Amino acid sequence: MLGAIIGDIVGSIYEFDNIKTKDFNLFTNEMFFTDDTVMTIAIAEAIIEGGKPRYFAEYMKLYGYLYLDIGYGTSFAKWITSKESKPYNSWGNGSAMRVSPCGWVSKLSEPFEEGLKLTEDLAKKSAEVTHNHPEGIKGAQATAAAIFFMRHGKSKNAIEEYKNKLKDYIQNKYKYDLNFTLNEIRPSYAFNESCQKTVPQAIVSFLESENFEDAIRNVISIGGDSDTLAAITGSIAEAAYGIPEDIKNKAISYLDNEIKEVYNSWINFLDSKKLIFKKGEIKWKII
Repeated sequence: MLGAIIGDIVGSIYEFDNIKTKDFNLFTNEMFFTDDTVMTIAIAEAIIEGGKPRYFAEYMKLYGYLYLDIGYGTSFAKWITSKESKPYNSWGNGSAMRVSPCGWVSKLSEPFEEGLKLTEDLAKKSAEVTHNHPEGIKGAQATAAAIFFMRHGKSKNAIEEYKNKLKDYIQNKYKYDLNFTLNEIRPSYAFNESCQKTVPQAIVSFLESENFEDAIRNVISIGGDSDTLAAITGSIAEAAYGIPEDIKNKAISYLDNEIKEVYNSWINFLDSKKLIFKKGEIKWKII
């Protein structure tokens, strides 16, 4: 999930001050983590605790209260502070920007189709507690599926192979049109908070990239909802390329102790979990 956090941090100062170039300082003192990071760690915590639907709502509300003034949309802010936890039929890209932990749960040793189904089912659960509109769910599932696909690329040739497989899968399964280039859309692409108008652009930003940093620069360069776009792209790029140590360490330095603690717990969880499949439910134990 660190790729999403890095994208969020880098995009934080460009969300309302877009730049249409890849030539910029990757990190500056003015950058900060936003609601994209907070909700990503909430999803991670919910998964660590067992991944039940009510856990997603509980931890999103918990961390929402802890970081109440960090840039939530109006509807989501009302949901956080409401006594109830009913979804509000959103198709916004919040479901996709927070979903990255769901893409890392399946072991690569599991049969591909089983792992993919687990990934998409978990993404759906994480989305529909708020974003229960079909487009909101689709955005989360497509992003998580992209992460799962690209975790299989263990060499340069394999990365290119899985990029092609991913593009075909996303277009066929989720009906997103990915047949455009960043150069084509860059001049006219504008701010949009829907999954429909951000998830495809974030995926193409990854598909055109050569490494992790290049992916982040690609997506920032098109403008729009920069922190969320970069969170989505960064989450996929991490799965494909990993993250260089200098970028990883710099990004972590922007986080407070609460966020760092959850991030470290997530790393330990990934290193020690064993998935158990039982009657369609997701369970795990520490090994």
